[in-house]
This record gives sequence, structure tokens and C-alpha cells, in this order.
Amino acid sequence: QVQLVESGGGLVQAGGSLRLSCAASGRTFSSYAMGWFRQPPGKEREFVARISRSGGNTYYTDSVKGRFTISRDNAKNTVYLQMNSLMPEDTAVYYCAADTKPGGNPLYAHGYDYWGQGTQVTVSS
Repeated sequence: QVQLVESGGGLVQAGGSLRLSCAASGRTFSSYAMGWFRQPPGKEREFVARISRSGGNTYYTDSVKGRFTISRDNAKNTVYLQMNSLMPEDTAVYYCAADTKPGGNPLYAHGYDYWGQGTQVTVSS
């Protein structure tokens, strides 16, 4: 079992920055990959970024490349999403997710088996 709790969301103006955090508990944090997803208003949940167990490999959806950075601190059982140059289209509920069972597609929600409750990010124009 893994429990995930996100924090750090809020309201920011376009061009601003936010850092999301996701604190994990339960299973050994360094034993599984982590991802961030988001769900814009009225839309499907979509992949944002993924980081490997050690943090040595990362992957991003094209729309956030160069603006967002995923990282993790295995000593603190925490994964982060640093979001810079935010745009109104980044407005969404952001979720962190744990992939404890390799084999699923890491770009889709079904590839992850534990989820946080979500944190709202609103970017005003």
C-alpha cells in the first residue's frame, strides 16, 4: 500500500511559478517510479511527467518540456514538480501517482496504481 498527499497548488499569474510536492508513505519510496498527471476542467486526465525510481530518468509531455521539472528526494519520500512560465492552459487539478507494478503504459493513468487526492493549480491571464 502507498499513500500519497499533494501540496503546493494555488492561484498564480501567467508567467509565474509554482512547486508541487507529493509526500509518499507506506511501501519503500525508492522502489517505484512516480508520475504527475493533470485534469483540466471538462477534460480527461492527462500525463505530465514521470521519474524513475532513482531519479536518473525523466520524461515529459511535449507541452511542458522546458518549463516543468520533475524531481524526487528518496530520503524525504517526496516527489516534486517545479512549474515555471505557467500559462492559463496549465490550469488543472494536478495528481501525483505511483507505479508500483511495472508493465503498464507509463503515459496513461492505468499505468499507475496509487493516486493522491489532487491539488488545484489555477493560472490567470
